Amino acid sequence: MLAYLHIPYCDSKCHYCSFNSYVDKFDTRKAYMDALHKQLTFELERFKAEKGSIETLFIGGGTPSAVVPDLYAPIFALLQPYLQKDAEITTEANPNSATASWIEGMRSLGVNRISFGVQSFDAKKLAALGRAHSPKQAKEAIILAHKLGVEHLSLDLIYNYRNDTKAVIGADIEQAFELPIDHISAYELTIEEGTKFAQTPEARQENEALAFFVAHSIKEQGFMHYEVSNFGDYQCRHNLGYWELKDYIGAGAGAVGFLKERRFYPQQDIHAYISDPLQISQELLSADELLTEKIFLGLRSACGIERALLSESMRKRAESLVTEDKLYQKGSRYFNKNYFLSDELALYILG
Repeated sequence: MLAYLHIPYCDSKCHYCSFNSYVDKFDTRKAYMDALHKQLTFELERFKAEKGSIETLFIGGGTPSAVVPDLYAPIFALLQPYLQKDAEITTEANPNSATASWIEGMRSLGVNRISFGVQSFDAKKLAALGRAHSPKQAKEAIILAHKLGVEHLSLDLIYNYRNDTKAVIGADIEQAFELPIDHISAYELTIEEGTKFAQTPEARQENEALAFFVAHSIKEQGFMHYEVSNFGDYQCRHNLGYWELKDYIGAGAGAVGFLKERRFYPQQDIHAYISDPLQISQELLSADELLTEKIFLGLRSACGIERALLSESMRKRAESLVTEDKLYQKGSRYFNKNYFLSDELALYILG
C-alpha cells in the first residue's frame, strides 16, 4: 500500500500548472493540516491498514516546502506505526522555500527523498515558465539537501517550451549531472485548461526529436529510463507502485485514492475540504477499465504487462509486436522497448 498527501499551497503559480494549488490561502495551513489528519485517520481504517503496511509515502503539491515541519509532525506521528521500516518517504520541494531548517525538520520526521521542482537552469526560461527560483538557488538547495544527509535526491526538468533547442536542454542535463542526484523526471510541456499558458498555446513547441534527445542524453550519463518521463540510478518506489496499480491512500484537497476497484476523490476546494475532509466521492471501475489501465501503465514503464492478464486475441497481438521487435518478452511478462510509443502499442493490444 502507498500513501499520498496533497499540499495545495504555492508561493507563486507556474504558467503551466493545472494542479490544485493556491497562492493566497496561507492563513488556512493549520486548519488544512488538521483536516488532513482527520481524513488520514479515516482512510487508515477504510484501507484496513496494518502495522508496517505502507511501503511509500509521497508528499506532493502545490509546494510541500510552503508548510513548516511542525505542522507535519502530527501526521507523521499518526502514520509512523503503519510505515514499513525501510519505507520510501518523499517530499516535493521548491528550491526557494527548501531552507536548511525545513530540510532538517523534514528529515528528522523521516523524509529520505526530496524531489526538487527545478524545471531548468536557464534564468530566462525559468522566468518565462513563471518559476520563483533562480538557477543558483536550485543548485544550492540540492547541494544543501545532500550535505544534510537526505539519501535520495531528484529534480524535474521541462522541455519543448518554445525556442527549446538541443543546446538549451543539453546544458540543463549537463548541469543536473554535476549535482548529487540519483533521479531525473523530464516532462514535455503540456498546455492545460485554466493555466496561464492556455491563453498562449504557442508557448509549447512540437519537436518529437527533442524527446528522444532528452532520453538519450540522460541515459548516456548512466541513468536507467524506467518510465516515459523518469530516469534514475534509483527508481522511485512510489512511482512504480502507481504503475503496478497498487492500492494507495490519497489524502488532501484534490488528491485521488485507489482501493481494489474503487477510486476516491476528496473535495477539491480547500475551504470545503477543511470544513468536511470526509466528504469523498467514489468511482467504481469495471474489470475492463482496470485491465486497460494495467496495459497502458505497464507499457509506459519498466513494470511491463503480465501475459496471463490478456485475452487470447490480445496475446496474439502482443506476440506480433514481439515478432516485430517492438516489445520483448521476459518470463511471463511483455516489456516495451520505446516508451514514446506506449499509447499506440497499448491501443493496438486492446484492439
